[in-house]
Amino acid sequence: MADDRLSLVFSALADPTRRDIVARLAAGDATVNELAEPYDVTVQAVSKHIKVLQDAGLVSRSRDAQRRPCHLEAEVFDLMTKWIERYRREAEDRFRRLDALLEQMGEQPTTGTPTKEAAS
Repeated sequence: MADDRLSLVFSALADPTRRDIVARLAAGDATVNELAEPYDVTVQAVSKHIKVLQDAGLVSRSRDAQRRPCHLEAEVFDLMTKWIERYRREAEDRFRRLDALLEQMGEQPTTGTPTKEAAS
């Protein structure tokens, strides 16, 4: 089930406008109208982007009197971080093994290649 949620999150973040909205919400809550201000699109288009982010669990909306601010749900990033961290550790392990192998190869004497002194 976490994989399905992760797919939704990565899919939602595939769009640059949605990534920008997430970045702006990281600074604080904002209404859809406030989020729509810098874009050359309709408020309805931004509202659709917010809906995708909500469906992925990245954003929630609340009611504050007449305002309906959007709020970034940061715990979703923990899920992403854990997934990314797992593969980062695996990649680091492969690089460490490769470094050790290259170091071993550098320590072994080479055979069959003439040295400068033997060539002269």
